[in-house]
Amino acid sequence: MVTALKRLGFDKVFDTNTGADLTIVEEANELVERLTNGETLPMITSCSPGWVRFIEMNYPELLDHLSSCKSPHQMFGSILKSYYAKKAGIDPSKMYVVSVMPCTAKKFEKIRPEMKNDSLPNVDSVITTRELARMIKQANIHFTTLEESEFDDPMGEATGAGAIFGTTGGVMEAALRTAYESITGEELQKLDFEEVRGKKGIKKATIKIGDKEIKVAVAHGLSNAREILEEIKNGKADYQFVEIMACPGGCIMGGGQPIVTSKKRNEIDVRAARAQALYNIDKNSKYRKSHKNPAIKKLYEEYLEKPGSYRAHKLLHTTYQKREKYS
Repeated sequence: MVTALKRLGFDKVFDTNTGADLTIVEEANELVERLTNGETLPMITSCSPGWVRFIEMNYPELLDHLSSCKSPHQMFGSILKSYYAKKAGIDPSKMYVVSVMPCTAKKFEKIRPEMKNDSLPNVDSVITTRELARMIKQANIHFTTLEESEFDDPMGEATGAGAIFGTTGGVMEAALRTAYESITGEELQKLDFEEVRGKKGIKKATIKIGDKEIKVAVAHGLSNAREILEEIKNGKADYQFVEIMACPGGCIMGGGQPIVTSKKRNEIDVRAARAQALYNIDKNSKYRKSHKNPAIKKLYEEYLEKPGSYRAHKLLHTTYQKREKYS
């Protein structure tokens, strides 16, 4: 993909999974702060724009439960137009950032007025994976014969935790890896949280972190999201951390992904195969915890100082609002 994008005319190509690592570091820090300071719980993930719009329109009274973290590509765009622009000596107003996403809702997300810093949009355009495939074909680029290329530095490195972000339960699992070490100060040995994996619409688990027991829930698909929100609304939920994704299966089954024919669906469980591909990337990665990513560590050392800092909040966090349903 890097080679194809360069041939299409992009000057630099970065891995959104690096942005996912950044999101995990900020989100895990926010979770630990809420647990420590007795702030609004459960904290609910905010990386799925379809889900965020759903809660804004249907459960605005629960918006305080949402993590304030921007989604990975919006965070990354903000960092590219600040930290990276400064390092590369580029005027950020001359940068045009395009995100390649599995999600059609990201097109709406990038025009939200909250997704700007210094009057510049974090991301200028969003194209789906399916649209990118069409562009490659239209340019007569023979994708399967292209040579491999590396992502550009200094933000070209990503972890396995960033990769599994795209499947249901992946955000939860990645965040727990970082939150565990933040809370206990100990190295986490067992990295796979099998309890939050799988196709079940709602998954619940109790995770032991040091002397704390963290109750978590994972939901994918908005009917399942509604069930969790009704529990919270009625005071019947005792979770501390909830992951919700709008698309059944998570981002791997997003509305911008390649369309699978009925015949192919009968031959293979596409959702399971895509999820397993991400778990394989994670398993074979040099780094499997977001906070261990050298590029992310360097970003904090050189620019952001620490998770949740004033600059991190300005660039990487956002706010939400009640939205009216369309008539």
